[in-house]
Amino acid sequence: MFSKKYILSVLALCCCLFGFSQNAKSVLKAQIAIGVNSPSSSGFVAPFEAKPINFPTVNLGVQYMFKEQLGAKFDFGFNRFSNSDDSPEFKNNYSRLNLQIVYDATPLNFLPPRIGLVAHAGPGYTFLKPLGNYTDNKHSFLNLMGGLEIHYGMTDTISLFTDVSYIYGFAKDFDPATDGYGSFNGNLTTITFGISFSLSGCYYCD
Repeated sequence: MFSKKYILSVLALCCCLFGFSQNAKSVLKAQIAIGVNSPSSSGFVAPFEAKPINFPTVNLGVQYMFKEQLGAKFDFGFNRFSNSDDSPEFKNNYSRLNLQIVYDATPLNFLPPRIGLVAHAGPGYTFLKPLGNYTDNKHSFLNLMGGLEIHYGMTDTISLFTDVSYIYGFAKDFDPATDGYGSFNGNLTTITFGISFSLSGCYYCD
């Protein structure tokens, strides 16, 4: 399902950061999440149309905090969506790599205990791979992603979270239109639920 080189890139970065940050307090985190996605209808060539809600979306990432509230996140996302009942049959694998700025609002102390709020945004690259009869219509383009995470601290180093993100695609129009059969050049909304591990110390304790 996943491209091996993307997953290996995420794991390699995780290992690299972990090697330099083991003694830091809550500096390095690993995240994994699963959920659903909704592609924009404008990203399809007529008469192709996707289901409004599609499963799965899977996100794997590592987050490094330079300061208490400011950091960066590198993550890989895999999404699959397929045709609606009124559309010709198709399936599409939408994969992405993003490097994002992270802002952690939790230290502002306006939230209940063990509740965290994290915003993230940054550029990336999208890889589209249609399946079935349209495998020749794969393509890639730049994207810009932004989202918001709400965390609940289960322990001092582990939190459960939900994330709502929007991925804007900087893709060209399909020319000719047949290049878009079974493919996609639009925007994507994702909702995921996951777990975050602090690899470098206590997150919720003082």
